[in-house]
Amino acid sequence: MADSKIRVGLVGVGFAGKFHFASLRRVVGIDVEIVGCYSARPESRKKFAEERGIVAFDSFEEMLEKVDVVDNCTPGFLHEPYTVKSAEAGKHVIVEKPFTGYFGPPDADETWNAENEPKAPMLAHAVESARRMVRAARENNVKLMYAENWVYAPTVQKEVEILKATKGQILWMIGEEAHSGSGSPFYGFWSKNGGGAIMGKACHPLSAMLYLKRVEGETRNGTPIRPKSVSANCHKLTRLPNYEDAGFLRTDYHDVEDFAQMHVTFDDGMAADCFASEIVMGGVHNWLEIVANNHRMRCNLNPADNCVLYNPKDEQLKDVYLIEKIGTKQGWSLPSPDEGSAHGYPQEVQDFMESVAHDREPLSGGELGLDTVATLYAAYVSDEKGGANVEIPLE
Repeated sequence: MADSKIRVGLVGVGFAGKFHFASLRRVVGIDVEIVGCYSARPESRKKFAEERGIVAFDSFEEMLEKVDVVDNCTPGFLHEPYTVKSAEAGKHVIVEKPFTGYFGPPDADETWNAENEPKAPMLAHAVESARRMVRAARENNVKLMYAENWVYAPTVQKEVEILKATKGQILWMIGEEAHSGSGSPFYGFWSKNGGGAIMGKACHPLSAMLYLKRVEGETRNGTPIRPKSVSANCHKLTRLPNYEDAGFLRTDYHDVEDFAQMHVTFDDGMAADCFASEIVMGGVHNWLEIVANNHRMRCNLNPADNCVLYNPKDEQLKDVYLIEKIGTKQGWSLPSPDEGSAHGYPQEVQDFMESVAHDREPLSGGELGLDTVATLYAAYVSDEKGGANVEIPLE
């Protein structure tokens, strides 16, 4: 497909759909045509399409006939059905994060509460969902591309370069994604997101950690190093009766955690610690530190001090974007000159289009998505068991 046009269609036109479209427009060296989009809400897909000069398809099936790649930007509970249907139609698939999960029984709505539901069946369901997605792609010989942007962040890719050049052995990693709470009205419901901070935040640094250990294993021994077990603790800090709400953090969570910590052990015995929370003010905090036997690297995705700004009056920058979820533009801040690139979004889509064009595997594919889902839900089982170590069911 290297010399032909790659036709892409987006399913889902929310926040993810918008930045995927922008990243697709930045692809270089490959002829990419964004044909159109589909969303279950007619008014949303029409508005999205009109603003971008693409077709708003009346059905997913109609779009499927016109594209080579389906960019699946729907909520997590729709990832598996759209992915499997696309793969069975012979279409390559990009799947937003989280890869897949457990979203309650078939009739679950926003009144369903996951707090007292056993987590082991959720783990089994989520892992089998991921396996079905991987299997559908493999059996139909299409690319399954897991849209974990942290894998493509320039800071993480610099660590990859160092790992490969030095054949370093990663002993321990620690990382975090945190901010003051999602802006989505659907966040906070397990039935919509498949969990809380673990699913919505920890998936990012965790996937990067799992990716780096895969790279290390392939570089040193020709075999990926994979996660073996996990222990975790979850907290619902802003829902505690003694929490004093000062008005700066989101608190309207229905049945999910707002803080979590995970300790992962890999099959080579090495370890990683991952933190995720909705209780941190001052913008998004995305970072990852690698401690190896021959180097140490700190990857700061956001904030980073490329720019350091002092603004004496919040109002004068009301129309200037500085950094995600900063809260206030007054005083000192660390604006990101190109937040999308710092987070790896355009690099991610570039790799995906190259993998389709040149028939190679993407850096972030279905196997990484599967490992991530298995680890995340094993962490929920661990929390239910009081933080006990839980084996991750990968096979």
